[in-house]
Amino acid sequence: MEIRKKHLTFLLMFISVNISVAYGQKIGRKNVKMQRLQVSDNHRFLVYANGKPFFYLGDTAWELLHRLTLKDAEIYMDNRRAKGFTVLQTVILAELDGINEPNALGHKPLKNNNISELNEDYFKDIDAFVELAASKNLYMGLLPLWGDKVFKSTWGKGPEIFNVQNAKEYGKFLGNRYKNQPNIIWILGGDRNPRGEKDVAIWRSLAEGIAEGAGGNDKTLMTFHPQPKENGGSSTWFHNDEWLDFNMLQTGHCRDGSNYDKITYDYNLKPTKPVIDGEPLYEDHPVCFDAKKYGFSTADDIRKLAYWQVFAGALGHTYGCHDIWQFYAPGREPVNLARHYWKEAMDLPGAKQMGYVKKLIQSQSMLDRIPDQDLISGENPKDGAYCSATRAKDGHYAFIYTPTGRKLTVNTTNLKGNRLFKARWFNPRDGVFSASFKIERKPQLSFTPPTSGQAIDWVLVLEKG
Repeated sequence: MEIRKKHLTFLLMFISVNISVAYGQKIGRKNVKMQRLQVSDNHRFLVYANGKPFFYLGDTAWELLHRLTLKDAEIYMDNRRAKGFTVLQTVILAELDGINEPNALGHKPLKNNNISELNEDYFKDIDAFVELAASKNLYMGLLPLWGDKVFKSTWGKGPEIFNVQNAKEYGKFLGNRYKNQPNIIWILGGDRNPRGEKDVAIWRSLAEGIAEGAGGNDKTLMTFHPQPKENGGSSTWFHNDEWLDFNMLQTGHCRDGSNYDKITYDYNLKPTKPVIDGEPLYEDHPVCFDAKKYGFSTADDIRKLAYWQVFAGALGHTYGCHDIWQFYAPGREPVNLARHYWKEAMDLPGAKQMGYVKKLIQSQSMLDRIPDQDLISGENPKDGAYCSATRAKDGHYAFIYTPTGRKLTVNTTNLKGNRLFKARWFNPRDGVFSASFKIERKPQLSFTPPTSGQAIDWVLVLEKG
């Protein structure tokens, strides 16, 4: 009898555990607890609500909400999470005819193309994507609309449906709907620069509506995604606006360039705000939109831009793949010579290598990091061989990046240490640190990377001995 009771008890426990597991799997998405993000106390970076540093590693998934089913979205999100991405930048009212062409679930966002007649079924789809991302511990850089809904410029299908009044109402709707969703970063703009005060007023009205719907500016995290400019991006129009928590640039789709100078420009503005390049050259993109003349971008091009930006003081980095932003797939017209289907393009080498940038930055203290190009002695050409440097404010570590593995001469004046430094090399191509070695401190020290050549990049890591 006692044996039967033990068997029955065991059976009940087994059933209970399995029911709990199944139930947990069913409701797991809604039970994931994510922390809201906020600006760090020094106004340079983003942090979790508990104050721990957050590294913004974004992917431009502009058409995610428009072109993917939830099943495919899960495939994409799992791939990005495994590679270390933390933010997916995507659009509610999408660029590629996102008003007239239904999403992959069969719903259009508006009734009669009227922004005052929002389709609840479509926004339930958006809810599901946001919750799916949260279940993967991914933040959504959520654009309320692509900029062609304000004006079409030379490209974009529109239609132009926004004005000051309805932009605020739409913003209030979004702010209220997602006020309890901690994994949202609001990104206004949608690849358009305001043409004048009328456009500026529309974007401000949208921001005001989002904040009001969410319960105040302190309940939201917002920025603005512009087109490329010589200097600045969002800061050109909105730097002093209370709703703009951090600045965003777009540096365009040509090779090399000087994104470090553009980051530096915003980094030095007052009041101090964090800054990031939200759209640099994409991997597998026709360089300068002219594949015949310049070819397609490679992972080597992409890595360089990432290290230049982060070492110039950016809060993180946004990666993009030309095939993925549009989710190019069989039966779809390739935009601007897309040549790989998105499921194949997810594993292009540049995407995995972006995770190594995050690995490096997280290997040391993050919130005290400052740019310091004076660490590099001697000539530093402003071309594809440009070297860049960053360090802890108190000098207890430094990172110096060379895109071509050239010999580095380091000015050690601002570095902490007595007699010795500990040095090692980090390989941006495979994410591996070399064995460390000690070197006696001198005012200037020279270091030769393990290898050198075109696209043979290295990061020198110096720490106090």
